[in-house]
Amino acid sequence: MDVHKTLRELHAERKRIDAAIASIEKRVKAAPARPPRKRRGRKSMSPEERRKVSERMSRYWEARRDQLRALEAAQQAAK
Repeated sequence: MDVHKTLRELHAERKRIDAAIASIEKRVKAAPARPPRKRRGRKSMSPEERRKVSERMSRYWEARRDQLRALEAAQQAAK
């Protein structure tokens, strides 16, 4: 087995691989970079809007509690 011949072949293969890597890197660098996506920000609420949402949700949860109480009362009455 000729060690020198094997080394020459391996060096030649390394050169081909290095050339292929350089070619690919060149293409990647030459490609135009895409601009970063702009993130949409969340719309901020005015204090008036915040108050309206708060009142609406308070009414919603009060109605839910009333439904739960009515259901529990009906179950107690059925026993």
